[in-house]
Amino acid sequence: MSEVTNILVVGIGGQGVMTATEILAEASIAMGHDAKKTEVAGMAQRGGVVSSHLRFGPRVLSPQITPGTADVLLGFEAAEGLRWRHMLRPQGIALMNTARLVPPVVELGLFDYPADPIADMKAAGTRVVAFDATSIALELGDIRLGNTVMLGAIADHLPFSAEVLRDCVLARFRRKGEKLVELNRRAFEAGRAAVGAAEAALA
Repeated sequence: MSEVTNILVVGIGGQGVMTATEILAEASIAMGHDAKKTEVAGMAQRGGVVSSHLRFGPRVLSPQITPGTADVLLGFEAAEGLRWRHMLRPQGIALMNTARLVPPVVELGLFDYPADPIADMKAAGTRVVAFDATSIALELGDIRLGNTVMLGAIADHLPFSAEVLRDCVLARFRRKGEKLVELNRRAFEAGRAAVGAAEAALA
């Protein structure tokens, strides 16, 4: 990674893309980095497509990631990951939730949903680590935990320790009670483990 780390987070409205980017920015600032992020590109409402750019390092002038320079593509939804793969640098990595959440533009017939977005990304030469974050969240009892699962997934692909990110995630839930903190801790670690297992399988 260069001095500045570029992370692109993409998905569907309601999945927590913007919240995840905010927490990643908080963690980078906690480590002393300058951080800048974009607001939503696309429709933020539930079901619309959402993307968010985050850049952090010693000094960051612009939040906008140039195509071909993203270090990590964090894909909350498979087809959205495929749509944004051109943003990755050649050595970059896509961390992909395999869940299919079809956006309204597909349901309206404006776009076709690809048969296998993950396979298409791999065929194009993208380094992809894929796992089912949505199923992990549902197993833990709440689909909304998918956001924390995805943050756990990226935790070992950052230029600072996973514990820094985990602490920023859990700080969000402290005032809501220990039960929610523990649930999110489990979701975070489950995301880390899922990516670890997927990478081991690829090795």
